[in-house]
Amino acid sequence: MALGWNVFNLFYKFKVLVLVTLFVMVLWTTFSYLVDTRQEIPKAKSMVEFFRKVTSLEHSQKEEKIESTADVPMVESFQDPCPALSPNLRGASKLSFKPSVTLEEVQKENPQVAKGRYHPVECSALQHVAILIPHRNREKHLLYLLQHLHPFLQRQQLDYGIYVIHQAGNTKFNRAKLLNVGYLEALKEANWDCFIFHDVDLVPENDFNIYMCDTQPKHLVVGRNNTGYRLRYRGYFGGVTALTRDQFSKVNGFSNNYWGWGGEDDDLRIRVEMQKMKVVRPPADVARYTMIFHNRDHGNEENRERMKLLRQVSRTWKTDGLNSCSYKLLSVEHNPLYINITVDFSVQPKVS
Repeated sequence: MALGWNVFNLFYKFKVLVLVTLFVMVLWTTFSYLVDTRQEIPKAKSMVEFFRKVTSLEHSQKEEKIESTADVPMVESFQDPCPALSPNLRGASKLSFKPSVTLEEVQKENPQVAKGRYHPVECSALQHVAILIPHRNREKHLLYLLQHLHPFLQRQQLDYGIYVIHQAGNTKFNRAKLLNVGYLEALKEANWDCFIFHDVDLVPENDFNIYMCDTQPKHLVVGRNNTGYRLRYRGYFGGVTALTRDQFSKVNGFSNNYWGWGGEDDDLRIRVEMQKMKVVRPPADVARYTMIFHNRDHGNEENRERMKLLRQVSRTWKTDGLNSCSYKLLSVEHNPLYINITVDFSVQPKVS
């Protein structure tokens, strides 16, 4: 009888020990999970913050509010953000330009573009991008560029607007001042994050050449067909460039004093370097362009004063630029494929 009781007592103690052990294990597992979770929360927050910094510069571009009422307001979206690299990209493509192409054809090819604006429907774009194109007497070139640029930008899933800044009258062409005007007028319509300053005769060949701004001013034309796809010269910063609103404001925009061809892009590069910023470029096999051949326009002859102006940049940049850009605004027209801004520069200042 005593033996039976001892066996029962041992069995009872063993059962209690097992239950206590299981209870301790449950407590330990719960405690470990809570500790790991608390450690993972800051890690997750850190990764989200890093992703934001990599894919969008918007957090540094809200320093000013635009008071003007927007004719075409930004589209607020609760969709997931678009990926940093769109799945729609095709890579390099051989460009062709049909002599018979018409504006109506290009409009039919881009039904989702309205009043010069496009918004991706499948996701929320990482940046709002304004494309600024200086223009005079290049209607065919503009048509070719629009035909290729619209689908190119749509494949990149950008929220964009194309502004064509047309110089009226017979004064010498002033590319830089037109781009200043485009920047100032575009900001009256929307709170753009990024500005692409784009020549009308350069057409991108590879849609992996992403038309978004970087943490530094970006030069998108490493090579083009008429230079053997090599950089024209060391320090070249012309053709197509991308600057954020903050970057362009820091350098006071372009100079307004370059009348005729040449010099204004080197002036901008000097301004960028003076602000301790660095020009970045995409890979050479991606940043390739086709230049549409043309003769030099009347009124856009070589600027023989450009070297003199370039030597003065360190003295003049603070007072010559966005803060001194005077012009007569003739019209702002929202065409289906682009916003057309027409200005008159009736007085041509003399170089001192």
